[in-house]
Amino acid sequence: MTSPDWVTEGFEKNRGHLRAVAYRMLGSLAEADDAVQEAWLRVARADASDVDNLSAWLTTIVARVCLNALRSRNARREDPLDAHVPDPVITRADGPDPSNPEEQALLADSVGLALQVVLDTLTPAERLAFVLHDTFGLPFEEIAPMVDRSPAAARQLASRARRRVRGADVHSPDRDLARQREVVDAFFAAAHSGDFDALVAVLDPDVVSRIDAGAGSLLPSGVLHGAETVARQTLSIASIAAPKHPVLVNGAAGVVITLRGQPVAVMGFTVSGGKIVEMNSIVDPERIRRLDLSVLDS
Repeated sequence: MTSPDWVTEGFEKNRGHLRAVAYRMLGSLAEADDAVQEAWLRVARADASDVDNLSAWLTTIVARVCLNALRSRNARREDPLDAHVPDPVITRADGPDPSNPEEQALLADSVGLALQVVLDTLTPAERLAFVLHDTFGLPFEEIAPMVDRSPAAARQLASRARRRVRGADVHSPDRDLARQREVVDAFFAAAHSGDFDALVAVLDPDVVSRIDAGAGSLLPSGVLHGAETVARQTLSIASIAAPKHPVLVNGAAGVVITLRGQPVAVMGFTVSGGKIVEMNSIVDPERIRRLDLSVLDS
C-alpha cells in the first residue's frame, strides 16, 4: 500500500516538527534524521484512512521509533554518560535563519544544551513522557500506549522525569543575548590574558564544565565543578592563537574554535544571573566533522 498524496504532503509539512521531536528524544541530529526517515517508511506502509489528526499520528510514529532507538542505545552504551555532550544546534550569532523552518523548529521551546544533557540521564520511557508532554503538549492518554502503561502511570513517568530535571538544577539562560555574549567575551579575555581572578569573577561559584573529547582528542573527557577548578583548567588549555567564532549553540551564546581554518571545538555556555553556570564543550574530532558548521561560511 502506498501513502496517498495528502499523507505525503502532511509528512513534509510536519518534517521540521518531527525532526525536533526526534532531536529532543535522541540528542543526536544524525540519529534524529534516521528516525524521521524510518518513520516515513512506516507511514508509507500504513493505512491512514482513519487518521483524524495527522500531526499527532506522525508524532506518535516518530516517538515510537525514537523509543526503540533509546532502548537499543542504552543496552549497548559504554561511554561515560556524565561527560557526554549531545549534538548542538549551531546557528548564526544574530539568531536562527528565519527562512529555515527546520532550524526554527529545532530551536523552538528553548530546549538548551544543558537540558539535553539532563535528558540523557532519564530512562527511555521517562524521556518520552517528559518530552512529549512537557515540550510538545501531547496528552497522557496518547503517550500511555507508547510505553505500555496506563495514562496515570505515564503521568508518573513524566513527573519523575520532571523531578530529576529540577534536581539537576538546570538554569535558564539570561534572555538578553547581548549580555550573554559580553560575559562569554569577558571569559575569553580573562583566559587569554592569564587573569585568574577575572576568570573566576565571570564564573558562577558552582559552575560545571563538561568536556566531550571522544577517542581522538588530546584532551580527556570529564566534568569539572567549581569556579576555581574550572578557571585553572581553562588557563592550562587556553590558546590566544585559536580564533573563536561567535555562534548560538541551542539558542544561547557559544563559540566555534578553529585552528588553521579547521573547526576543533564547539563550546556552548549557559549564562544565568550574569555568570557562566555551565559550559559544554565538544572537542571530539570525529563528532565535529559530522556537525553542520556551514554557519561559519555565512
